[in-house]
Amino acid sequence: MTLIQIVSGFVAIGLLVYLIAALFNPEDFS
Repeated sequence: MTLIQIVSGFVAIGLLVYLIAALFNPEDFS
C-alpha cells in the first residue's frame, strides 16, 4: 500500500466514526 492509500483509509475511518458518534450523540454535535 502507498502512503496516500493509508492516509485516505484513516480519513475514511475517521469520518465513519465521527458520523456514527454524531448519530448516537446528536446533542454533542449541535
